[in-house]
Amino acid sequence: MAAATEAPTKRLTKQDLVDYLASGCSPKEDWRIGTEHEKLAVMDGTTRRADYSAIRYILEGLRDRFGWNPIEEAGQIIGCELDGQSVTLEPGGQFELSGAPVRTLPQTCQEVGSHLFQVKTLAKEAGVQFLTVGFDPLSAKEDVPIMPKARYDIMRAYMPTVGTLGLDMMLRSCTIQVNLDFEDEADMVQMARLGIALQPIATALFANSPFRDGKPTGYLSWRSHVWTDTDNDRCGILPFVFDDDFGFERYAEFAMDVPMYFVYRGGEYVSAAGQSWRDFMEGKLPALPGDYPNIKDWETHLTTIFPEIRLKRYLEMRGADGGPWEHICALPALWVGIFYDKHSQAEAAKLISDWTLEEMLQMREEVPRLALKAPFRGGTVQDIALKVLDISRRGLASRGHKEEQYLAPIQRIADSGVTLAEHMLQRYDGEWSQSVDPVFGPDYQY
Repeated sequence: MAAATEAPTKRLTKQDLVDYLASGCSPKEDWRIGTEHEKLAVMDGTTRRADYSAIRYILEGLRDRFGWNPIEEAGQIIGCELDGQSVTLEPGGQFELSGAPVRTLPQTCQEVGSHLFQVKTLAKEAGVQFLTVGFDPLSAKEDVPIMPKARYDIMRAYMPTVGTLGLDMMLRSCTIQVNLDFEDEADMVQMARLGIALQPIATALFANSPFRDGKPTGYLSWRSHVWTDTDNDRCGILPFVFDDDFGFERYAEFAMDVPMYFVYRGGEYVSAAGQSWRDFMEGKLPALPGDYPNIKDWETHLTTIFPEIRLKRYLEMRGADGGPWEHICALPALWVGIFYDKHSQAEAAKLISDWTLEEMLQMREEVPRLALKAPFRGGTVQDIALKVLDISRRGLASRGHKEEQYLAPIQRIADSGVTLAEHMLQRYDGEWSQSVDPVFGPDYQY
């Protein structure tokens, strides 16, 4: 939830916005790993999504029995915080853990394990189960309970005006992502370029969302496809990342041109949907004439931008479907192995050095449908994934924390060429008799 913000005592300049991004630079010894994951909450023994009353029981249990600090809005509990971690709700009640920044992957996995123990204990009492998939396989958008968060009311009204799949993203999708540090601007630029080029590899390895409305979609990662028609002003590949002048200032310029959603003033979210951040900086925002943004407003605005990689004071890798516990550990392992070792980062840079933007855009288009079988330069994305995993494994080994083990589940997928989504489709056409109801059963629960 965005922090409460009020009008600033001094007007922001563009340089203030650039400096905010640059303030994320940190020496390598201070680098951390922040892992986030979302999961669908359903009522046990049904295919029905959990409503707010069931979700509230779990949040109150975290507060009362496990010592978490509540996050409230308009008197309703909508999340919890503890020791740098936060539990928050997505618009359709998807339950999200944003992990604390930690040094190693074993710490990340311990954190996830502790979280799952706590929420599963409480969920059992509330009659709730959490699913390990990237997209709700059955519920219609109209049947998904809405969480009591005012910012989402604004987004739900705006999304259908700028794309056909935005409400799918909000209400029915789940992801795993990792947040990573950079040393300086040059390091950020290299990581951003690698992140965009290789994001389809992560999407392919973690593809886990083949169903929608009870039927196969024709895509192995429908969740990834959804982003292609959510809101093109704020989503997708960012071609300018590959320009010679890319850096903090260029990203700030991009973010300033992304239409706004809202401003937080006086304890309430004020809709500014579709309005201009640049007008806001001039005191000319129609929603709040004469008001000016402060740095918290900028921080909040950055969270409403959804490209394949997202820059804040760290970089977010955003390409993976939600999945089982071992995948929550595998996603940060993949990227830490590439980015947090200079030799591995250089190997990855060499791998993509002659890829064209057109090839990357084509791969981004094909991977949600075909995953590892998507074509690339006479071979397939599977061929690239195997090379990327080798690079990541060497990078993890160099860190000395025995972190290579966390790549095992996606190594099996890369070796076989068969994703979790394809396993589900095989069962759908076989033992499930073309029903998605088994996705709500124990095989796909945490």
